[in-house]
Amino acid sequence: MRVDKWISAVNVVKRRTIATDMLKSGVVLVNDIKAKASKNIAIGDKVTIEYLKGALSYEVLQIPTTKTIPKSQKELYVKEL
Repeated sequence: MRVDKWISAVNVVKRRTIATDMLKSGVVLVNDIKAKASKNIAIGDKVTIEYLKGALSYEVLQIPTTKTIPKSQKELYVKEL
């Protein structure tokens, strides 16, 4: 799954366009390397988002099969580090 779709699907950001804009501006890192929106992610990858107030890191636990997941199931797909 593409990293922009994953960020949107697991409810890290609300919309995929926001995720794409974040990737274009270079604030999203996958395994400590700046990523493009088309970068594929796998289980076990570390996704870091650098906000102005600090960075948040997430570990990919599962790849969702649907466009979005319920917020109650977020813990099954992503772990905040």
